[in-house]
Amino acid sequence: MRKPSPPDPALDALAARAHDADLADDAAEAKAAFHLRMRARGIQDIRVLRAFELVPRQAFVPHRYLDLAQRDLALPIGCGQTLPEPWLVARLIEAAKIERKHRVLEIGAGTGYATAILSHLAADVISLERYQSLAIAAQARLEAQGIENAAVVWGDGLALPASLDPVDRIIAHGLVDPVPDSLTDRLAEGGILVCARPAAVGQAVTRVAKGPDGALAWTALGPCQLQALQPGLAATL
Repeated sequence: MRKPSPPDPALDALAARAHDADLADDAAEAKAAFHLRMRARGIQDIRVLRAFELVPRQAFVPHRYLDLAQRDLALPIGCGQTLPEPWLVARLIEAAKIERKHRVLEIGAGTGYATAILSHLAADVISLERYQSLAIAAQARLEAQGIENAAVVWGDGLALPASLDPVDRIIAHGLVDPVPDSLTDRLAEGGILVCARPAAVGQAVTRVAKGPDGALAWTALGPCQLQALQPGLAATL
């Protein structure tokens, strides 16, 4: 009986490199397909698409859903909340017309996925999350990604204090009905708020633009389906 050949480190290294190359090819194909789907959904802003490329969604989904991270699906994240489909996150962000100089307030951090994307588009991002456990986990994910110009805070995004400095953009990841004055009051002149609003059928992504005289212009941009944002801080989660 022939003895088995001893391990060959060179062959092992070659096999490992081939395996890594296969994984890299699979990841590249998944990313390309992901962005083709985004474009098919109507997302055209190059800066927004590039920001999505820079943020690995798998770093912001619960471990048990890692195999679904590159699919355009909403995923449960705990506390009865969901991480919306990437195209819908992109639709809200694109509608806000964010510039690099802008200060952005986000309402509903969830896992921190959209917060991370916003960090690549704006100067500063503050995200409010009513569930303390989600806020803590989201902040940890941002830090793990080395993101320094965004922070997640446990807070009520539907009751902004008058002491908060005006912001250029507000993005609310949910249905807001009615839109409280505390949100629009915190918009700077020329500022934009984006959220989901009731429509004749279902919901619509809605952009609220604040003019120089403080007047608000409301524009419905297209259908969506998001959870309604709840006021107050969650008592136990």
